[in-house]
Amino acid sequence: MRSYARNQGGQVPNTVIAQDIAANDEFPMSEETVASYINALRKIFVVEDMPAWNPNLRSKTAIRSSDTRYYIDPSIAAAALGIGPNDLVNDLKTFGFLFETLCVRDLRVYADALNGEVYHYRDKDGQECDAVIHLRNGEYGLIEIKLGGDKLIEEGAESLKSMQAKIDTDKMKAPSFLMVLTGTGDYAYRRRDGVYVIPIGCLKN
Repeated sequence: MRSYARNQGGQVPNTVIAQDIAANDEFPMSEETVASYINALRKIFVVEDMPAWNPNLRSKTAIRSSDTRYYIDPSIAAAALGIGPNDLVNDLKTFGFLFETLCVRDLRVYADALNGEVYHYRDKDGQECDAVIHLRNGEYGLIEIKLGGDKLIEEGAESLKSMQAKIDTDKMKAPSFLMVLTGTGDYAYRRRDGVYVIPIGCLKN
């Protein structure tokens, strides 16, 4: 569980987790054992990996199809790593991964209420999208998750617009919205370029 927590938010195979355990823990573990343990955690709803989204693109870019690793709740990852609030404040990289898990958890709850699913996107060119909410009627929205700050929000907005430009709207609908989901701010707003900036506390049905 510690190794899974260290690798959450990434598209890592069981071999990488097995190598991480061998490097950081007292007892090594085979890839087969890792797979069986992760499957057991999945069955008792401790972990839930996020599948890849496969849109119609204007180019023939190869899409990475590996699932993204996530705990059901970020508190499980924090407990597995033995870290608390002060540790996270002093390690913003880990804080960012746990915040992403929290956002994915909430997005899954709200998407489920709309009969939708949450996916991720990544291609060989390095284009990524942290979350894609896709409804059964074909409507979808693109979401980048950022802790906060003008620089990170701007990076998220630019990434979303780049992702939008890759989608072949002759073969599928254009995205219903582009959203930067943040951990800071008291209110949601829409930028001049149409990108929504939404603090996590503003999400609701």
